[in-house]
Amino acid sequence: MTDLKTCPSVLEAIGNTPIIELSRIAKDLPGRIFAKAEFMNPTGSMKDRIALKMIEQAEQEGKLQPGSIVIEETSGNTGIGLAMVCAIKGYQFIAVMSAGNSPERRQILEAMGAKVELVPQTPDGKPGQVTGEDLALVEKRAREMAEEMGAFLVNQFHNPDNCLAHYETTAQEIWQQMDGKIDYFLDVVGTSGTFTGIARALKEKDPNIQCWVVEPATAAVLAGKPVTNPRHVLQGSSYAKVPDLWDPAVCDGYITVSDGEAIRSARRLATEEGLLCGYTAGGNVAAATRIAGWCDPGARIVTILCDSGMKYLSTDLFKAKG
Repeated sequence: MTDLKTCPSVLEAIGNTPIIELSRIAKDLPGRIFAKAEFMNPTGSMKDRIALKMIEQAEQEGKLQPGSIVIEETSGNTGIGLAMVCAIKGYQFIAVMSAGNSPERRQILEAMGAKVELVPQTPDGKPGQVTGEDLALVEKRAREMAEEMGAFLVNQFHNPDNCLAHYETTAQEIWQQMDGKIDYFLDVVGTSGTFTGIARALKEKDPNIQCWVVEPATAAVLAGKPVTNPRHVLQGSSYAKVPDLWDPAVCDGYITVSDGEAIRSARRLATEEGLLCGYTAGGNVAAATRIAGWCDPGARIVTILCDSGMKYLSTDLFKAKG
């Protein structure tokens, strides 16, 4: 049994999540799929890592003082991670988010002491499908509030510490857990912090590792394809724009998934692997399954289970299968 130690706070429980082989989903495929269980971070998502890194770096740079107010635009997960960090460190946190995100996220933020500023979607917006246009409204409001209140704007979409958190922690854990035996790494892109940070670190260790981006079939902007429909279920990712933190130099390929594929894979994760995860994890696994079908026998594919499915119970994700 692994030796367990006490933690002086929940912040020390961030990271060191397990990698789980999806041997049931991939049982009839040539490739092997391994999933980094980031939903096992304290607040249920990989964003806990960047929340801690960005706040601690701001402290080191003197941007935060006792009593400071922290503001961030968020689809939910980064905000929830920041609410946790700010609760421990004593900062007031305000999350600015689109009304289109699932209500569970808003409820969790408020339960953790955060103030939530909801920004209405564009006139043709649809709940559960936040677009780049919706996000632009959120970003505008967050910047306005930060200026009005003299608050610290975390700015995850442009903050290099977002990438650095995954470069320093997630990627190193993956390398060690896989004993350096990785053929493919793939992940969706939202801010691009996770993909860029992990891919950059893995390629430094082994340039032969293939790093592939997963995008919605209707909004594969990084692959240079036209956006036919920016509304998709991959919440917190793929906003049909090239993010500031994107680095094409560490990307070897692009793969798209439909909403239906993401939903079916998320349901398979729950019913076949016992892993209750969100839409984006389903998208990652759908893409990994496709690569596992045509790769060399025994190839080892690593992807990310981004967040817990508990945040999607109000959506159609786990409702009667259609």
